[in-house]
Amino acid sequence: MRHLRALCAIADTGSLHKAARRLGTSQPSLTTQLRRIEQALGAELFTRERTGCRPTPLGHAVLSRARPLVAQLERLVSDTRAAAAHADGVARLRIGSTASRVLAGWLRRLRGRLPGTDITLQMDVSAGALLRGLAAGRLDVAFVHEVEGCPLRVPEGLERRVLVEREPQFISLPRDHPAAAAPVVDLADLAGDRWMVDPTVDGEWDGLRRVLWAAGIDPPVLHGDYHTAASLIVAGEAVAPCQPTSGPRDDMAIRPLRDDPLAVRLLLYHRPGTETDAVYTELAAAYREAALGTATYRQWLLRHGSPLLPAA
Repeated sequence: MRHLRALCAIADTGSLHKAARRLGTSQPSLTTQLRRIEQALGAELFTRERTGCRPTPLGHAVLSRARPLVAQLERLVSDTRAAAAHADGVARLRIGSTASRVLAGWLRRLRGRLPGTDITLQMDVSAGALLRGLAAGRLDVAFVHEVEGCPLRVPEGLERRVLVEREPQFISLPRDHPAAAAPVVDLADLAGDRWMVDPTVDGEWDGLRRVLWAAGIDPPVLHGDYHTAASLIVAGEAVAPCQPTSGPRDDMAIRPLRDDPLAVRLLLYHRPGTETDAVYTELAAAYREAALGTATYRQWLLRHGSPLLPAA
């Protein structure tokens, strides 16, 4: 079954690199696995091209039989896990989330609203990985962000609720950066800076690259995690996109970008039949609290007449 999952992942993503990331393995390891599968079958299942991998006619035939088997096993595992989660009579809520400043407030509110519920949290930089875990029954809900222009690959059958249709992404830059003197930053003012982005976050690099190129900017880019980015930004070595709920920090400036070219959509996913009213209500309240508690974002909300404000 592990081999069948690997074949489906390669076909779905069209890339050994992307498939390896989805499966949580390395590309060399997946390449070796595919080679062994093809050797065992005595034929190539994929053609390797400069733009990626495409199934051969035999590959299509194998995939047509592999996909139903993988889907049936995943349903079996999902149903079994769901039954096991309620076998002892203890209410459980398994939350998955990408990074968010809202999480602490959300968990605090949920524990107050659902006393006696065993609430667990799984973090992952990849929204896709969380959605696959949700579809497989390892999670009950998944709070994720979708980069504008880079739609997530959502497993079949999942349902969603939209928390924020378009959340602007701000820019974090050194406190003494010339652009930090203004309340709003133009992309052109950052044309000479080195940008930092985490390529493991689904859609992050593609979305940023699209916006920069549309503005006629082709800056040097560093790929790395955002914890490392913070230290480089403070040192004046880079700038980076950030959530509008970030900050404040004495050693770093956080500013909105003019016309808000970078944005994400905030979504809560669940399986059909899952009761999410309480979970969604407390998530919305926690987001409102975080948004209005951040001066720069609160000012942005005031300028744009956000519906978050009357509810405050």
